[in-house]
Amino acid sequence: MTKPFLVLQLRPETDAADDEFTAILRKGGLASDRVHRVRLDQQPLPGDLRLADHAGVIVGGGPGCVSDAPDEKSPVEARIEDQVLSLMPGIIATDTPFLGCCYGIGILGKHLGADVSKRAHGEPVGTADCALTEDGTNDPLLAGVPERFTAFVGHKEALQNLPEGAAHLVSSPTCPFQMVRHGRHVYATQFHPEADAAGFETRIRIYRHKGYFAPETADDLIAMCRAADVSAPERILRNFIARYGG
Repeated sequence: MTKPFLVLQLRPETDAADDEFTAILRKGGLASDRVHRVRLDQQPLPGDLRLADHAGVIVGGGPGCVSDAPDEKSPVEARIEDQVLSLMPGIIATDTPFLGCCYGIGILGKHLGADVSKRAHGEPVGTADCALTEDGTNDPLLAGVPERFTAFVGHKEALQNLPEGAAHLVSSPTCPFQMVRHGRHVYATQFHPEADAAGFETRIRIYRHKGYFAPETADDLIAMCRAADVSAPERILRNFIARYGG
């Protein structure tokens, strides 16, 4: 029997979480019966969860920041972070296929002892001009991805340095560490490989008062997203599903 993918979602807003989940299924070419979905804002990880029972782990984005002080995190944000971090020792030790999207790169960086902070490299909601590194051009998850491509971004914190033992796969002028890999199968992106213009429009409307951008610029950001050609990043998600879903 084919193992399901474990999809962990961190967004407390149902519209945003459902839109993200639908995008992961659609862009990854996944049927819903091949996914074990857990919304960590609503439920804890199952006590009997075993990584070996899953083809891989996908972590979606969310409004939390791992670099925030404990008293700056809501109880839900703190619980979500603790739950995801609790899986990382097993994922790293067994090199379990993992794809962390946006928030996921902060989780991976924090677990590996990298500097994750708001000191530099945060990006406002919009697009980033990304480029493959030398390691990126040879990585199977980036097969078919152009050497230069546009991706949707929007984050307050970022990796300030490459985690020890990690490979640097994608960079951009505004945020050097857009995609990294640890071991052979543990990946994380700062950009959103699942996002398209419609999905980002939904998030802009939901998060317009969350400090990612000036609320009065929301309509301009939506127009920019609609005009952007952002299709290459979804190939990363498809490659991940194809590589580990067999």
